[in-house]
Amino acid sequence: METWYYEVDSIDGDYANLRRVDIESDDLKLVARALLPEGIAVGTKLKYEMMQYSIAQ
Repeated sequence: METWYYEVDSIDGDYANLRRVDIESDDLKLVARALLPEGIAVGTKLKYEMMQYSIAQ
């Protein structure tokens, strides 16, 4: 199973735009905030692993 890393680029209501930071990419991924950990803000680093998002340590 792969692990991907993202950074919260922006938050718009019930959705957040995530930018992949472990590879070179300008694409944004729109994700429902209900799928993300509580307490995220712009700039929060996230880890996506086993179909779940968590705040990266």
